[in-house]
Amino acid sequence: MNDAQPVRPGYTVVGAGAIGGTLAFALARAGHPVTVVDTDRAHVDAIRTRGLVVARGDTRESVPVTATTPDEFTGTLERVLLAVKAQATGTALDWIAPRLAPDGYVVSLQNGFNESLIARRLGAARTVAAFVNIFADVIEPGVVLDGGAGALVIGEPDGAPVSPRVRDLVAHLHSWGPAVASDNVEGYLWAKAGFGAMLAATALANAPMADLIDRHRPAMAALTGEIFAVSDRLGVTLEAFDAFEPHPFRQGTDPAAQNAAFDRLTAWLRTQTKDRSGIWRDLAVRHRPVEAPTHYTKVFHHAAREGLPTTLLHTVVTGLRQLEGAAQDMSESRLDELDRLAQPPAPSLSLDSEQAEAVRQWLDAHREDMVADLADYTSQGSASDDLAALDTCLGWLRDWLDRRLGTPDAEETLAREEAGDILVRRYPARDTTTEDHRPVLLLGHYDTVWPTGTLDTWPFRRDGDHISGPGVFDMKAGLVQAVWALRALDSLDLPRPACTVMLNGDEETGSLASRDAIVDEAGDSRLAMVFEAAADGAIKTARKGVGLFTVTVTGTEAHAGLDPTAGASAVDELAHQILRLTDLRAPDAGTSLNVGVVAGGTRGNVTAGHAVGRIDVRVATAAEQKRLGEALAAVRPVDPRTRVEVTGGWNRPVFERTEGVAALADLARRCAALLGHDLSEASVGGASDGNFVVAQGTPVLDGIGAVGSGAHARSENTSVSGMVTRAALAATVLAALARQ
Repeated sequence: MNDAQPVRPGYTVVGAGAIGGTLAFALARAGHPVTVVDTDRAHVDAIRTRGLVVARGDTRESVPVTATTPDEFTGTLERVLLAVKAQATGTALDWIAPRLAPDGYVVSLQNGFNESLIARRLGAARTVAAFVNIFADVIEPGVVLDGGAGALVIGEPDGAPVSPRVRDLVAHLHSWGPAVASDNVEGYLWAKAGFGAMLAATALANAPMADLIDRHRPAMAALTGEIFAVSDRLGVTLEAFDAFEPHPFRQGTDPAAQNAAFDRLTAWLRTQTKDRSGIWRDLAVRHRPVEAPTHYTKVFHHAAREGLPTTLLHTVVTGLRQLEGAAQDMSESRLDELDRLAQPPAPSLSLDSEQAEAVRQWLDAHREDMVADLADYTSQGSASDDLAALDTCLGWLRDWLDRRLGTPDAEETLAREEAGDILVRRYPARDTTTEDHRPVLLLGHYDTVWPTGTLDTWPFRRDGDHISGPGVFDMKAGLVQAVWALRALDSLDLPRPACTVMLNGDEETGSLASRDAIVDEAGDSRLAMVFEAAADGAIKTARKGVGLFTVTVTGTEAHAGLDPTAGASAVDELAHQILRLTDLRAPDAGTSLNVGVVAGGTRGNVTAGHAVGRIDVRVATAAEQKRLGEALAAVRPVDPRTRVEVTGGWNRPVFERTEGVAALADLARRCAALLGHDLSEASVGGASDGNFVVAQGTPVLDGIGAVGSGAHARSENTSVSGMVTRAALAATVLAALARQ
């Protein structure tokens, strides 16, 4: 009886970085003789000393392999796994060619399209095609960080049938994971080119891949669409892998299917240990040239031959080259620019700079009237919790609107028992040529956070250009600006669309009594302009979703001194829960969680039978909202003798920068340019009623209100010149919409 184990075939891995190191480790651990060849002397020396190490979480595992530099290598090559950067392929082949056995072969385990170059140099018979999507990184000499599951597909070049050598190789690589054989490796490579372009684009900024892809869906979709337009022209059948489904990212795809694909992709990326791309690491950590320009040489070549545009792809590659040696210049503004490039050409504005200047001059001539209106409006107390004051303020507003804008076409007052009533006024269009005759919703709130009586100690004050007083910034000046914008258009006989002015009296307390009415009105509107205050002069194109939750713990009371073990402390349990809840924070994803109020127990010598914690959660994406919601629903007690209940919910959904929001921001930016100033946009943590509107599908231009600062603080202020500028901006946007 022969108990000898069969000799496993050996492999030479050329390039022992993330991909090469991961596969070399798996093969060596399975008993295959493995030699790694790498030009990094420190990496080679570390492998010789400690073996090849793979790190997973807090654990590290080492396997012995032969490690050498190219200069030190002796012998013949048979089965070569080529895992060098794409731009180093030619140099590696110069070294491999004279050493490769006649029946040997090279497997291109690289990003990009390298098989044709290998076949030209070594011959098609000695070339094996591969697609690899392994999330890993070299984190120190000799150590590879395993970034999670991936995909690996092996096949013969040019779609030839799967051969015995491919089947053998796939069987050996099962030591790594789910390697498969295919006769359509090209379909995987082109799909990876689209996915890889997304990852390359995320390297333009310093933030997790999933978050950047989620926040910049227009750019990511347009980027992959450019690449897949080329593959479609070439007749390539794209293949899905991991959580990436290429077909929804082709040009002309149904937006709902595309968004669903984005949801699945970003959710999967958030499960990976590695949250930034290898290209980002090359720029930010290793400070070396990136391989992306080489990856897309074939794409650019075929696109030029077919006459297909690759504007976004060129912009990404150019941006990466600019960041080589200048990682400090990484910025999400580069992705904002990609979003703008992804938008279809904007229609020309229907008004010119002379008309815009006429609007500004007219408003400047009426600046004192605007200030007087703001002074009168500020003198109307409107605390969210004072129904009588809110009713009086709304009466003043109704009379003021009559005086400034005349009688509306229609008016509705939506009564609310426990909050301020909602005023809805409808004004007709004038001289419009737009095909969309739905009204523009001008949305605002008249309640403030300031308690009744605040005006007694802090009345409206003006000092030159500076105005202060309760509510002037949030958001009384915004409403004054909206009304005077309409007056300017009427006085100058400029066009304006039909407008619905909607004012609610409970925004500062969450719009609980007005949310449904706002959503209903928005559903019948073309778009909404929310006259909330600006963010340092910027309009707001993204806001976080807000969740308000309460954790209630019920324990068992007992005498803390006489019988300390008899009770089950609700306070202790709440403390455990707070520590667990804070682990849900994800600052890089824009997720915050604050346990702001804690109460519990009755006396110091009584084991607490009851405890409560009130939680404020802010999230920047729908995916994070889902994650936090599921985590809060899954809360269970640490001490089984206690009971834990989480109540509450999401007060406002996430306000995401949709294509419609981006288009409105671009329109506002172009209108501001007519007025002679630049307009920026911002993503903010605070929520507004615009969150409800965007979530139900209506585009929003938010933060077009007051310029100033100090919301909810005694430093609250706005400026006279800012009122003129923002009213002129609102007026020009409305005039443009009337003819767009």
